[in-house]
Amino acid sequence: MHKELRSIKKLGNIKGKRVLLRVDLNVAMKGKKVIGGYRVKQIVPTINYLKKKGAKIIIIGHIGRKPGTTLKPVADFLNRKTKVGFFPKIKHKDLAGIINDMKDGMAIVLENVRSNPGEMENDPAFAKCLAGLADIYVNDAFSVSHRKHASIVGVPKLLPSYVGLLFEEEIKHLSIALHPKHPLILILGGAKTKIKIPLAKKFLAIADTIFLGGVAANDCLRARGYEVGQSMVSGPVPGLGALAKSKKVILPVDVVVKRRGRAAMVKAVDDVAPGECILDAGPQTIKELGALVARAKFVLWNGPLGNYEKGFDKGTAGLLTAIAKSKTQSVLGGGDTLAVAFRLKVHRKIGFVSTAGGAMLDFLADGTLAGIEAIKKSRK
Repeated sequence: MHKELRSIKKLGNIKGKRVLLRVDLNVAMKGKKVIGGYRVKQIVPTINYLKKKGAKIIIIGHIGRKPGTTLKPVADFLNRKTKVGFFPKIKHKDLAGIINDMKDGMAIVLENVRSNPGEMENDPAFAKCLAGLADIYVNDAFSVSHRKHASIVGVPKLLPSYVGLLFEEEIKHLSIALHPKHPLILILGGAKTKIKIPLAKKFLAIADTIFLGGVAANDCLRARGYEVGQSMVSGPVPGLGALAKSKKVILPVDVVVKRRGRAAMVKAVDDVAPGECILDAGPQTIKELGALVARAKFVLWNGPLGNYEKGFDKGTAGLLTAIAKSKTQSVLGGGDTLAVAFRLKVHRKIGFVSTAGGAMLDFLADGTLAGIEAIKKSRK
């Protein structure tokens, strides 16, 4: 783990101490029901560890992009895994008294931290408000720690700060990818080529093979002179040219395409017509990629291979199945990719399933995150 990054395992006697625990509660919902809840389940060991040490645990997190979205259903879901209470406010005149009256080993979840605009603005006053609730700060939200928000980088300036057990696991497994066994395959999919390019460029010197799917594949196919029709593509992307020219970078050999008013079909990548839209990697691509995976020693994957939101996930499902059947060491991240893995029930056969998407990309590209640096610089 990073030097100077203090783990909660280093905490001494914290019986009766108030611990502000930042976690990621941003899970998929169907109405008022939590779907899957992988991220929530992964923070339970840290909560239970702090409970056993007799701390008073104040849990904060966010859900969705709308400030008014409540965390109550997520708190109820968490309560079925480890006993927690819920308070429907972040700032309230009675909150400090409620926390002080908690028994040692009790935990309470506060309302969506993004309900206060000071969170995303990294407002020092809001960070001070949060820090005032506790004696110690613990970050177990690796998946949000690329964000310079008040609860991630503001609070550590004011309190002795540590990382939780899940945070430690994320760093441990993702760091292996920076010094992996070979052959190493990097697989990047999804819709946002721009945020994937820094990682892809770095891994040109690390990986043996880089496979691009999703919009990044469309962008590279176009750069290599292929017709991509009406497919989703990016605007100008710095660094894309180097990837398109590299022999290490491989692209789909066949794709699933659709024309308006017609059924989807599989075509060779050089047969795509101007009016067609590429929506997924084809079966021959998955077969060839699966053979590479079987021979690899390490696979690192972030982002689906097709348009997951429109139901085109056969390519992603096929590759997940190939990885699950292989003996290859693997690390997988990205919400849509994970959703397919959980649906297929193959997540337990994947080496390590990260809770992170963007944070995973940033950590692998830069070796650190804003939240990591904030902990390292925090008070002792």
